[in-house]
Amino acid sequence: MVNPKDPNISQSTFAPETYLAECPPSTARETLVEQAKKVLIQEAEALRSIADRLDSSFETAIELLLACQGKVVVTGIGKSGHIGNKIAATLASTGTPAFFVHPAELRHGDFGMLEERDLIIALSYSGETAEIKQVLDPIKRMGLKVISLTGATESTLAKHSEVVIDVAVEREACPFNLAPTTSTTATLAVADAIAIVLMTRKGFKAEDFARRHPGGSLGQQLVSVKDVMRFGLQMPQVSLTAEYNEVLAEIDAKRLGFAVVVDEAEKLKGIITDGDLRRSLVRWGHDAFSKTASEISTANPKTINSDALAVEALKMMEKYAISDLIILDENSKPAGLIHLKDLLRAGII
Repeated sequence: MVNPKDPNISQSTFAPETYLAECPPSTARETLVEQAKKVLIQEAEALRSIADRLDSSFETAIELLLACQGKVVVTGIGKSGHIGNKIAATLASTGTPAFFVHPAELRHGDFGMLEERDLIIALSYSGETAEIKQVLDPIKRMGLKVISLTGATESTLAKHSEVVIDVAVEREACPFNLAPTTSTTATLAVADAIAIVLMTRKGFKAEDFARRHPGGSLGQQLVSVKDVMRFGLQMPQVSLTAEYNEVLAEIDAKRLGFAVVVDEAEKLKGIITDGDLRRSLVRWGHDAFSKTASEISTANPKTINSDALAVEALKMMEKYAISDLIILDENSKPAGLIHLKDLLRAGII
């Protein structure tokens, strides 16, 4: 196709009518944004159509996946292969052990990667991809169950599958209806739905996700409080009957600017900060030195659970303009603390 902006083509040799004639009629007079919107709308409508068509086959697929005692093996070739790689990665990161294998590689030794307890997810929009068809019989001889995502529910792939999920679309976003676009989006979206339903059924939690993403900014955002909190002797702590000088000594020794106050059962009763000590001197003068922790302390200090995410701790600190949070155990006893500097070292800030 002639490029009208090619500097090697003079205006005298470039014929606009020729260029427009070579363009698909529907796009020749559209702006770039109009074309992009058309693609997005078309793909969105295709997804809505597939959502409306979901039936019991989806439920059956989920039950098979939940019952799988081995790994989920995703296979496909071409654009389906690229989609398959992403599907396997999503499953693996959301609690379903999975990996991708190329069907051609299966035929050249990689069948050794499969076990009888595994489950296959096969991708082929036509359901007649040669490389996929060539591995179906060996897969079935191993006794492996197959879930297929295909746009052809009567295809060879479909007939070799225990479950067929229909991902057919009316047409591709490609103006020539050739390049896999809407169909690959549909396949990926349905697989995302499978992954999310699976993780929900398995009771997959944010901390489980964090364990699978230890690196990068995502991993930092999923660090839990217990991963960065301070324990035991690092906690500045005094009794209700402790006097001013004892409280001051404990705050000075731990160098955090505060001390928690506990009763005889070591349950949290309050907190005393440097500011509380100064204000007690202003209020009582020299008599402040005879006051006990119960008289100086502030009740109901801010606390957080050790299983909470560190980013939640940061949000609380920002909300209440404080630099520390106390972590309580199941008996309402101080188990540790988390300081703003702890979040900084962990890369949360």
